[in-house]
Amino acid sequence: MAPAVCLTFPVGSEGGDGGVMKTILRSAPEDAEAPSKENYVCVVHYVGTLEDGTQFDSSREDDTPFTVEIGKNRVIQAWEVCLPTMKVGELCKIVCQSKYAYGEEGAPPDIPPNATLIFEVELISVRSMRRGPEVDTSKRDELKRLEELRLERAAAGPTEANFTESSGPQEVKTSAQKREEAKVAAAARLANKGQKKGGGGKKKK
Repeated sequence: MAPAVCLTFPVGSEGGDGGVMKTILRSAPEDAEAPSKENYVCVVHYVGTLEDGTQFDSSREDDTPFTVEIGKNRVIQAWEVCLPTMKVGELCKIVCQSKYAYGEEGAPPDIPPNATLIFEVELISVRSMRRGPEVDTSKRDELKRLEELRLERAAAGPTEANFTESSGPQEVKTSAQKREEAKVAAAARLANKGQKKGGGGKKKK
Protein backbone atom coordinates (compact mmCIF):
# COMPACT_ATOMS: atom_id res chain seq x y z
CA MET A 1 0.00 0.00 0.00
CA ALA A 2 1.29 3.44 -0.92
CA PRO A 3 2.05 5.87 1.92
CA ALA A 4 -0.47 8.56 2.81
CA VAL A 5 0.01 11.89 1.03
CA CYS A 6 -1.23 15.28 2.23
CA LEU A 7 -3.43 17.07 -0.32
CA THR A 8 -3.88 20.38 1.51
CA PHE A 9 -1.33 23.20 1.42
CA PRO A 10 -2.78 26.43 2.85
CA VAL A 11 -1.55 29.69 1.37
CA GLY A 12 1.51 30.90 3.23
CA SER A 13 2.38 27.53 4.74
CA GLU A 14 5.68 25.78 4.09
CA GLY A 15 4.12 22.33 3.95
CA GLY A 16 0.89 20.42 4.13
CA ASP A 17 -1.34 20.87 7.15
CA GLY A 18 -2.51 17.25 7.28
CA GLY A 19 -6.05 18.36 6.63
CA VAL A 20 -6.75 15.76 3.94
CA MET A 21 -4.55 12.68 3.84
CA LYS A 22 -4.91 10.36 0.85
CA THR A 23 -3.81 6.73 0.59
CA ILE A 24 -4.15 4.88 -2.72
CA LEU A 25 -5.65 1.43 -2.11
CA ARG A 26 -5.78 0.43 -5.79
CA SER A 27 -4.02 2.29 -8.58
CA ALA A 28 -5.71 3.12 -11.87
CA PRO A 29 -4.25 2.02 -15.23
CA GLU A 30 -1.51 4.34 -16.47
CA ASP A 31 -3.62 5.56 -19.40
CA ALA A 32 -6.79 6.07 -17.32
CA GLU A 33 -8.66 9.35 -17.68
CA ALA A 34 -8.56 11.95 -14.91
CA PRO A 35 -10.89 14.84 -14.05
CA SER A 36 -10.08 18.06 -15.92
CA LYS A 37 -11.55 21.45 -16.76
CA GLU A 38 -13.38 19.75 -19.64
CA ASN A 39 -14.37 16.57 -17.78
CA TYR A 40 -15.33 17.74 -14.33
CA VAL A 41 -18.38 15.57 -13.65
CA CYS A 42 -17.25 12.61 -11.54
CA VAL A 43 -19.13 9.40 -10.86
CA VAL A 44 -17.95 7.64 -7.71
CA HIS A 45 -18.68 4.95 -5.19
CA TYR A 46 -17.89 5.84 -1.58
CA VAL A 47 -18.19 4.68 2.02
CA GLY A 48 -17.99 7.29 4.78
CA THR A 49 -17.14 6.46 8.40
CA LEU A 50 -16.24 8.23 11.62
CA GLU A 51 -12.93 7.62 13.36
CA ASP A 52 -14.52 4.93 15.55
CA GLY A 53 -15.61 3.01 12.45
CA THR A 54 -19.28 4.06 12.54
CA GLN A 55 -20.59 4.26 8.97
CA PHE A 56 -22.70 7.34 8.27
CA ASP A 57 -23.17 7.11 4.50
CA SER A 58 -22.46 4.78 1.56
CA SER A 59 -23.31 4.53 -2.12
CA ARG A 60 -22.56 0.82 -2.08
CA GLU A 61 -25.51 -0.15 0.09
CA ASP A 62 -27.89 0.14 -2.86
CA ASP A 63 -25.12 0.01 -5.50
CA THR A 64 -26.03 3.46 -6.83
CA PRO A 65 -22.96 5.57 -7.71
CA PHE A 66 -22.91 9.24 -6.74
CA THR A 67 -22.49 11.94 -9.41
CA VAL A 68 -20.86 15.26 -8.53
CA GLU A 69 -19.54 18.33 -10.37
CA ILE A 70 -16.21 19.28 -8.88
CA GLY A 71 -15.21 22.91 -8.65
CA LYS A 72 -18.78 23.97 -7.82
CA ASN A 73 -18.48 23.78 -4.01
CA ARG A 74 -21.35 21.32 -3.87
CA VAL A 75 -19.48 18.82 -1.70
CA ILE A 76 -17.16 19.13 1.27
CA GLN A 77 -13.74 20.66 0.63
CA ALA A 78 -11.98 17.34 1.19
CA TRP A 79 -13.70 15.94 -1.88
CA GLU A 80 -12.91 19.04 -3.91
CA VAL A 81 -9.19 18.54 -3.31
CA CYS A 82 -9.21 14.74 -3.58
CA LEU A 83 -11.19 14.00 -6.76
CA PRO A 84 -8.93 16.02 -9.13
CA THR A 85 -5.98 13.86 -8.01
CA MET A 86 -7.69 10.59 -8.97
CA LYS A 87 -7.94 8.59 -12.20
CA VAL A 88 -10.76 6.36 -13.41
CA GLY A 89 -10.44 2.97 -11.73
CA GLU A 90 -8.54 4.28 -8.71
CA LEU A 91 -9.64 3.38 -5.19
CA CYS A 92 -8.36 5.49 -2.32
CA LYS A 93 -8.90 6.35 1.33
CA ILE A 94 -8.99 9.94 2.53
CA VAL A 95 -8.87 11.09 6.14
CA CYS A 96 -10.39 14.56 6.49
CA GLN A 97 -10.00 16.95 9.37
CA SER A 98 -13.22 18.66 10.35
CA LYS A 99 -12.28 22.01 8.77
CA TYR A 100 -12.27 20.25 5.39
CA ALA A 101 -15.52 18.44 6.16
CA TYR A 102 -18.39 19.74 8.33
CA GLY A 103 -16.46 21.91 10.79
CA GLU A 104 -17.57 22.94 14.25
CA GLU A 105 -21.26 22.38 13.54
CA GLY A 106 -21.04 18.88 12.13
CA ALA A 107 -24.06 17.41 10.37
CA PRO A 108 -26.36 16.05 13.09
CA PRO A 109 -27.44 13.47 13.88
CA ASP A 110 -24.94 11.35 11.94
CA ILE A 111 -21.82 13.53 12.05
CA PRO A 112 -20.89 15.20 15.36
CA PRO A 113 -19.18 18.60 15.66
CA ASN A 114 -15.45 18.76 14.87
CA ALA A 115 -15.52 15.22 13.47
CA THR A 116 -12.66 13.75 11.48
CA LEU A 117 -14.13 11.74 8.61
CA ILE A 118 -12.76 8.79 6.66
CA PHE A 119 -13.89 8.05 3.11
CA GLU A 120 -13.12 5.16 0.80
CA VAL A 121 -13.65 6.56 -2.71
CA GLU A 122 -13.62 4.81 -6.09
CA LEU A 123 -13.65 6.94 -9.25
CA ILE A 124 -15.83 5.12 -11.79
CA SER A 125 -15.96 7.62 -14.65
CA VAL A 126 -15.61 11.27 -15.65
CA ARG A 127 -17.38 13.35 -18.28
CA SER A 128 -18.32 16.90 -19.20
CA MET A 129 -21.78 18.40 -18.89
CA ARG A 130 -21.90 18.81 -22.68
CA ARG A 131 -21.44 15.14 -23.43
CA GLY A 132 -23.86 12.28 -23.30
CA PRO A 133 -24.02 9.77 -20.44
CA GLU A 134 -20.70 8.80 -18.93
CA VAL A 135 -19.13 5.52 -19.94
CA ASP A 136 -18.99 3.26 -16.92
CA THR A 137 -15.90 1.24 -17.78
CA SER A 138 -16.09 -1.00 -14.72
CA LYS A 139 -19.60 -2.16 -15.63
CA ARG A 140 -18.63 -2.51 -19.30
CA ASP A 141 -15.71 -4.76 -18.39
CA GLU A 142 -17.93 -6.82 -16.10
CA LEU A 143 -20.49 -7.28 -18.85
CA LYS A 144 -17.74 -8.34 -21.26
CA ARG A 145 -16.38 -10.88 -18.78
CA LEU A 146 -19.81 -12.34 -18.10
CA GLU A 147 -20.57 -12.56 -21.81
CA GLU A 148 -17.34 -14.49 -22.31
CA LEU A 149 -18.36 -16.89 -19.56
CA ARG A 150 -21.76 -17.34 -21.18
CA LEU A 151 -20.17 -18.16 -24.55
CA GLU A 152 -17.81 -20.64 -22.91
CA ARG A 153 -20.72 -22.42 -21.26
CA ALA A 154 -22.65 -22.45 -24.52
CA ALA A 155 -19.67 -23.96 -26.38
CA ALA A 156 -19.26 -26.65 -23.73
CA GLY A 157 -22.96 -27.56 -23.93
CA PRO A 158 -25.37 -28.17 -21.05
CA THR A 159 -24.11 -30.43 -18.31
CA GLU A 160 -27.57 -31.62 -17.40
CA ALA A 161 -30.77 -31.72 -19.42
CA ASN A 162 -34.44 -32.46 -18.99
CA PHE A 163 -36.28 -33.90 -21.95
CA THR A 164 -39.94 -33.29 -22.61
CA GLU A 165 -42.01 -34.21 -25.66
CA SER A 166 -43.19 -30.64 -26.14
CA SER A 167 -39.95 -28.69 -25.84
CA GLY A 168 -37.08 -31.15 -26.26
CA PRO A 169 -33.89 -30.77 -24.19
CA GLN A 170 -33.93 -28.02 -21.56
CA GLU A 171 -30.78 -26.98 -19.76
CA VAL A 172 -30.89 -27.27 -15.98
CA LYS A 173 -29.24 -24.10 -14.73
CA THR A 174 -26.91 -24.36 -11.78
CA SER A 175 -27.02 -21.85 -8.95
CA ALA A 176 -23.71 -20.41 -10.22
CA GLN A 177 -25.21 -19.85 -13.67
CA LYS A 178 -28.24 -18.16 -12.15
CA ARG A 179 -26.00 -15.86 -10.11
CA GLU A 180 -23.99 -14.90 -13.21
CA GLU A 181 -27.18 -14.10 -15.15
CA ALA A 182 -28.44 -12.01 -12.25
CA LYS A 183 -25.15 -10.07 -12.23
CA VAL A 184 -25.44 -9.43 -15.98
CA ALA A 185 -28.97 -8.10 -15.53
CA ALA A 186 -27.95 -5.90 -12.59
CA ALA A 187 -24.92 -4.52 -14.43
CA ALA A 188 -27.06 -3.72 -17.47
CA ARG A 189 -29.56 -1.84 -15.36
CA LEU A 190 -26.81 0.23 -13.71
CA ALA A 191 -25.16 0.97 -17.04
CA ASN A 192 -28.39 2.25 -18.54
CA LYS A 193 -30.03 4.19 -15.76
CA GLY A 194 -29.20 7.79 -14.75
CA GLN A 195 -26.54 7.76 -12.11
CA LYS A 196 -27.50 10.51 -9.71
CA LYS A 197 -27.78 10.30 -5.95
CA GLY A 198 -28.40 12.64 -3.07
CA GLY A 199 -25.23 11.63 -1.21
CA GLY A 200 -26.52 12.74 2.15
CA GLY A 201 -23.22 12.23 3.90
CA LYS A 202 -21.27 14.62 1.71
CA LYS A 203 -23.63 17.40 0.64
CA LYS A 204 -23.13 20.72 2.29
CA LYS A 205 -25.81 21.46 4.83
